[in-house]
Amino acid sequence: MGYRLGIDIGGTFTDLYLFDEINGKSKVLKVPSNVNDPSISIEEGIQELLSSNQVEPSSINYLAHGTTVGTNTAIERKGATTALITTKGFRDLLELGRQARPSIYNLFEDKPSPLIKREFRKEVTERLKYDGSIDKELNFEEAESIIKNLKTQNIESFVVCFLHSYTNPTHEKQIKKLINKHFPDIYVSLSSEVLPEYREFERFSTTTINGYLGPKISQYVSNLANRVKKLGIETLPYINQSNSGVMSIQTTKENPARTALSGPSAGVAGASHISKVAGFNDIITFDMGGTSTDVSLIQNGEPKITVGKKVAGFPLNLPMTDVHAVGAGGGSIAWVDNGGILKVGPHSAGATPGPAAYGGGGLEPTVTDANVILQRLNPNYILGGEMEVDYEAAKQAIQDKVANPLNISLSEAAKGIITIVHSNIIRALRVISVEQGFDPREFTLVAFGGAGSLHSAYVAKEVGIKHVLIPQNSGILSALGLLTSDLKMDFVKTRLLNAKEENLEKVMSEFETLSSDGINWLEKEEVASSKQKVEQKIDMRYLGQNYELSISLDCKLNTREDLDYILEKFHKAHEKNYGYSNPNEEVEFINYRVTAIGEVPKISLKKYRKDQTDPYKARIAQRNVFFDKEEKYITTNIYDRSLLMPNNKIEGPAIVEQMDSTIVIPPGVSAEIDEYLNIILTL
Repeated sequence: MGYRLGIDIGGTFTDLYLFDEINGKSKVLKVPSNVNDPSISIEEGIQELLSSNQVEPSSINYLAHGTTVGTNTAIERKGATTALITTKGFRDLLELGRQARPSIYNLFEDKPSPLIKREFRKEVTERLKYDGSIDKELNFEEAESIIKNLKTQNIESFVVCFLHSYTNPTHEKQIKKLINKHFPDIYVSLSSEVLPEYREFERFSTTTINGYLGPKISQYVSNLANRVKKLGIETLPYINQSNSGVMSIQTTKENPARTALSGPSAGVAGASHISKVAGFNDIITFDMGGTSTDVSLIQNGEPKITVGKKVAGFPLNLPMTDVHAVGAGGGSIAWVDNGGILKVGPHSAGATPGPAAYGGGGLEPTVTDANVILQRLNPNYILGGEMEVDYEAAKQAIQDKVANPLNISLSEAAKGIITIVHSNIIRALRVISVEQGFDPREFTLVAFGGAGSLHSAYVAKEVGIKHVLIPQNSGILSALGLLTSDLKMDFVKTRLLNAKEENLEKVMSEFETLSSDGINWLEKEEVASSKQKVEQKIDMRYLGQNYELSISLDCKLNTREDLDYILEKFHKAHEKNYGYSNPNEEVEFINYRVTAIGEVPKISLKKYRKDQTDPYKARIAQRNVFFDKEEKYITTNIYDRSLLMPNNKIEGPAIVEQMDSTIVIPPGVSAEIDEYLNIILTL
């Protein structure tokens, strides 16, 4: 028994959650993120957290880390100089893409330029047919000449994508051997390994992202491992994936594209874990940090996994937690456009220089500055007194950049900033609920992130949600979520087959191969056989459709009865998702999916004894706080969350302060503390 440590890096702060396996207690810390090298923030944060709590580094027996390095590298286009080797005639596929426009009514929108320059996209003679048979053999002399000519171009990574290689990887593997001959230590991504699925554009795009991120992610996780080892921590870190599972350092180096939603998915995992323990299975997660807001919907306690999102404007067809993000965070900058309209975001002040109120030299008004002016945030300090707040700097920024240009008062300007950011968040909540056929009124909002609980009561009320759950350490929930995630890896193969009894043996053959791959991966990750688990899904569609539904396979497909059972599941899923089904229509099997899971011991939340209802022991001050509906500053009780106990009840208006976040309880809203020290708001 020892300690488990979760570390999540955001755009503004790095969060650390330390869990004591012996007594079930936890310690938390927030430190500013280092934009240039996030591993420095981790090293400094670990040193401070362990020394302040007198914990020996050698007693850390598990460390998991969520990172935004991959996403930021793609968005900022700071990845490796990458070369593409592809089938003759397909070098421009990354540029052509699909005919769908991101914004259908914007005729002048620029498509993002490919991550690989055209001069580094090379074609070779080879061709596979759709069934994997060879139409044209690979021209080795031509391929080797192309690879040798790239030696003077400072290439850092190779991507190999051939047409139909998902059915036969032979040519891609032959090219890899040639690359390794002339570039012995270079990073190489094969589409047949990264994503052995059909639809060449998505496969090419996903593999390109993997290769583009590979060298930087590899260097980052190596630096992280070295820093952790230097501190005296003997266990290697695990890295969180977009699918809410973790993987080893070596697997991360091989699959960097799987970290694209590493941070947000950890928050969803943490929210799912805490809400289930607290008795809430249907929730909407609301993670508002310094740079963005991430929202996700969880039904029956299980986060929704989707395949096919975009990163930096490019398709990434890997399984990931279904998270919708908007540029609305505490650091989002408020600005007045040329038409005199107030806008907020998507640009953020980040960790440096940060909001004006942080005293780091920031001059632009942000959402955080507006909360300081409205005194919802403590106007003197945050982070439990570790960071002073510069009220005058916040006032000056909003006065100069918003109030004066719009000829309105300071409080009106601050309120306007908050109203706009709420509108942006509400739109995001509707995208993952109403637009997907869910009624948000049937869900509980789980608010976390450094800024989530500042805004949760307002956005919940706007969409009709009646209850808000705010976890004990809401500001660092993503770090906690890392300690609730299992080892996980997804395997997939495309093989188009009619859903008929004579094809069942072929279907099971695909699953047996994929399951074997999954078990081999778990054994490589040193997972005990008693902790190994394999889940199977099959993508199905009606004949003629160009989209599929992923159906969980909870039985073997050996008999006619098994086939009828899975077809019935598909028809019901189609009815639920699209409003109709056609049981008489022919059905196809498309993709076969296996998820290998290595179960990891989960943290257990400590239960506390009930106290009296009056929270007078936690009442520490009063201050005048501006509330929207009342349109004025109201004398408001301030509570210290660390002193609140189960069964305490608070009536709004009230403010609850803690080290990692602040909770706003507007007039007419009540709050109760449950036995796990969660705060439950009732609207």
